Amino acid sequence: MEKKPSKKKFAVEAGETISDCLDRMADEGYTPVRRTEEPVFHEVKRNGRMEPEVKEQRIVFEGKLLQ
Repeated sequence: MEKKPSKKKFAVEAGETISDCLDRMADEGYTPVRRTEEPVFHEVKRNGRMEPEVKEQRIVFEGKLLQ
């Protein structure tokens, strides 16, 4: 039998709702313990300089394996 890690991160994918992500976690046997939002940056050229700009926020859940 394959041993699963006790903690795993699940990101809400494009076109997926938060509920879909939580269902995917439950299907794999994990329960959410933490939600974080991570900024996704891209570079934009302004006044001849490349500057980072926030493109979107990515929602990431940390899941704990159910025993």
